[in-house]
Amino acid sequence: MKRFTLIFLTLMCLTALAQEESGLSYFLPDGISYDPSIPTPEEIIGHEVGAWHVTHDKLVMYMHALDKASDRISLTNRGETFEGRPILLLTVTAPENHQRLEDIRRQHLSLSESGSASADIDQMPVVVYQGFSIHGNEPSGANAGLAYAYHLAAAQGAEMEAMLKDMVILMDPSFNPDGLQRFAYWANTNKSINLNPDNNEREYHEVWPGGRTNHYWFDLNRDWLPVQLPESRTRIETFHNWMPNVLTDHHEMGTNATFFFQPGVPSRVHPLTPEINQELTAEIGTYHARALDQIGSLYYSEEGYDDYYYGKGSTFPDVNGSIGILFEQASSRGHIQESENGILTFPFTIRNQFTTALSTIEAAWNMRTKLLDYQRDYYRDIQAEVKRNRTKAIVFGHPKDGARAWHLAEILKRHKIRVHQLTADWKHNGKEYKKDMSFVVPMDQKNPRLIQAMFEKRTTFTDSLFYDISAWTFPLAFNLEYDELSSLPSVGPALEKLPEMKGAVDRSSKYAYLFEWHQYYTPKALNHILQKGLRAKVATKPFRLRGRDYDYGSIMIPVQGQNLATDELHAFLQEVAAESGLEILGVDTGLTEGIDLGSRDFEALKRQKVAIIVGNGIRSYDAGEIWHLFDTRYGMQLTKIDTEYLSRANLDSYTDIIVPGGWGSGGLSEGNISKLKNWVREGGTLIGYRNAANWLEKNEFLKLNFRKDTLVAKDISFVEKRDFQGAQVTGGAIFEAKLDLSHPINYGYTQDRIALFRNTNIYLDPEENSYDNPILYTQNPLLSGYISEENAALISGSAPFKVQRSGRGRVILFTDNTNFRAFWYGTNKLLMNAIFFGEFM
Repeated sequence: MKRFTLIFLTLMCLTALAQEESGLSYFLPDGISYDPSIPTPEEIIGHEVGAWHVTHDKLVMYMHALDKASDRISLTNRGETFEGRPILLLTVTAPENHQRLEDIRRQHLSLSESGSASADIDQMPVVVYQGFSIHGNEPSGANAGLAYAYHLAAAQGAEMEAMLKDMVILMDPSFNPDGLQRFAYWANTNKSINLNPDNNEREYHEVWPGGRTNHYWFDLNRDWLPVQLPESRTRIETFHNWMPNVLTDHHEMGTNATFFFQPGVPSRVHPLTPEINQELTAEIGTYHARALDQIGSLYYSEEGYDDYYYGKGSTFPDVNGSIGILFEQASSRGHIQESENGILTFPFTIRNQFTTALSTIEAAWNMRTKLLDYQRDYYRDIQAEVKRNRTKAIVFGHPKDGARAWHLAEILKRHKIRVHQLTADWKHNGKEYKKDMSFVVPMDQKNPRLIQAMFEKRTTFTDSLFYDISAWTFPLAFNLEYDELSSLPSVGPALEKLPEMKGAVDRSSKYAYLFEWHQYYTPKALNHILQKGLRAKVATKPFRLRGRDYDYGSIMIPVQGQNLATDELHAFLQEVAAESGLEILGVDTGLTEGIDLGSRDFEALKRQKVAIIVGNGIRSYDAGEIWHLFDTRYGMQLTKIDTEYLSRANLDSYTDIIVPGGWGSGGLSEGNISKLKNWVREGGTLIGYRNAANWLEKNEFLKLNFRKDTLVAKDISFVEKRDFQGAQVTGGAIFEAKLDLSHPINYGYTQDRIALFRNTNIYLDPEENSYDNPILYTQNPLLSGYISEENAALISGSAPFKVQRSGRGRVILFTDNTNFRAFWYGTNKLLMNAIFFGEFM
């Protein structure tokens, strides 16, 4: 009877709580009247804010309704996600400002241009960019956007009118439409009529890969600087078109937390960020504190989070003369959940996000001239830095691969950075820069500090803890030659558009066609050729023909014995060359200097069929990066096999199976392990990544000798324990490795040094035979970023790559991520080499 009474009382309390937090009035501030001609969210989407998780289609419906009903709002569709969802932007300001919006934008941009001293800021509106739920399963932001957009459109009163006259609000209702839709489906389909706060309820445990990421399982909040994804490209274009004074990024964190707003930990700010930036951030924080005090919400600041990696939404503005602000709300992960702070409801999480969205514009309004002055001073001061700086330009390129340099220039252009090409081939410091494969970036332009942030190498830090990566040096990520120059070389005019990457077959042949393996898109070309059923071979030794040197990994397509006639083969290869930006050469003899074209040192290549294991136990980020690489870069089919049905899948037709990082302690069943071992012994190539190393060694796929940390904590108090352990984390840094260019894993590389990105502490002893160590870390490998002294000793001379035979197949391991965040172009080919040339290793 007592148990029944307790349950009854709990249900009654939950019902009362739900009633108290229902309705639009729960979110809206007191004492404000609203225009009845503006539709409420419920009138358009059919439910109150917070009663259900809004799906993206309903969010879009409501924003269109506001655009139609309010003269304060204009709606723009800036593009589409991978899944075809619109990427919307609401521009909110006073009706009279809409009439001259382009003039306002141009006047505002003048603050960041030369001659900004003449700009009159007294009547200039402040610009605020507010974005919600860049992680789809952190939905309180996007759902708060419903109430917030209604408030902006419908709130009446002299203060609101004055605020909108002095402000332009750029509102992104969903930074991540695909992820938001995926999570809303999960939360809504598992919701009960009688809301259940039990943490074990299925509603709070979404299935793999979860709704955090976009279509290809990328964390969109790490792409503000690399700009590789469509959602990022639209918001970066918006940012640079407006140069907002404040940008806010609404997130969620663990259920047992409270609410966080920046500034973060003072010692974890990037050195290129001015001190006044953090002072202004703290001043804005006082408005958040006051607003949260008024509704009784717990919060914290200057703890836990940092302002270091410029690829995050809350930090990217800081290197652009703006103020970036991160909000983190404790997540209900569904509709209602138990927490250390009591019952946490979805409406409560929404109200905190709504409240701080309002406190943001209140702060921006009251600090308008201060923020505008800061932006103007930022750009004036960095122009003085340019004059003092010895570096006047940066040149980058690669003499054998124009594609990687082109894609780096593409990123710079997206950030409105001026890029030039050389007027002639040029040599500098022993490096060769070809005019059509190299680019020059002058430092004397609008934001040289952003350029510095993208190109610098940094190895000393004031703090050893990082919320994200500690290095992202772009030319190293692209494996390009680059130099900082004390004077500007001879360059052409600034490129309005990048030149097209062109490819062609130089002439028709009745004997054979050749192309080198250096270009970035050669795997795309080879895959197209093999999938067509054509025969192709790879050179395992260099040779020279027609006055041209051909390196390890050069590809030959003989003309005779193909399933296409001579002229058809030529036409097909023309298509391949054009699609891949590749030069294919026709030759009329097999006699060369070195191995002849009929030599046994040309190995026949097989058509590849590749699978990747996904699902529980796999890190979705790692799997998504590989899927994206195959699907969007190289046009290769990749079969995603879930761990749930791997036991039922027939693996016989696959040449390669990839195991991304992230195996848990359980791993796969014994039956699946035996199945994979048999598949390898029958000739398959199993390719593992990162901490799959532990799983591969434990289950006897590979014999590995791990280097272990023997660090013992001495004179470390209990309160210092977390920082002590955190200092041993290699969260993301760049290291130098030495290459054996004759080994198939390194085909296509021209230098015997490469920059590898690493965010694990997996260190392996090298093999006894030097030829079994085709990739080996140098003795002092740190190029950029942070690593502890203890781990620096472990990585020295260690092996980041392993390959071992098993029956007729082999197992390959990369301890590092060769596909990191889609912008580590310089090491993508290592995986492709494992795919196409694995059987020769």
